[in-house]
Amino acid sequence: MTEPLNGIDPATQTELEAAVFRRLVAHLRDRTDVQNIDLMNLAGFCRNCLSNWLKDAADERGLRLSKDQSREHVYGMPYEEWKQKHQTEASPEQQTRFASGGGGH
Repeated sequence: MTEPLNGIDPATQTELEAAVFRRLVAHLRDRTDVQNIDLMNLAGFCRNCLSNWLKDAADERGLRLSKDQSREHVYGMPYEEWKQKHQTEASPEQQTRFASGGGGH
């Protein structure tokens, strides 16, 4: 649960938070050079996490949204297509950091 913003009504706050989410997703779509493992190792979440959280929110409201649909929304294309176009092999250092719990996933 988020804290209320001072002097902003709940509906407007929700709109602002939704705008932030859309901006984050657009930013990640533009930054295809940033790999999910980098995001996990630095921030503890990645594009897949965002798509899972979107699906979880839909599920909580009884809305039908598949895992593939939520991923396509976040990635801007089918997940498999994104992986083929943009995903690189994780380096040994990235894998070690992730495996040691550095990713927080």
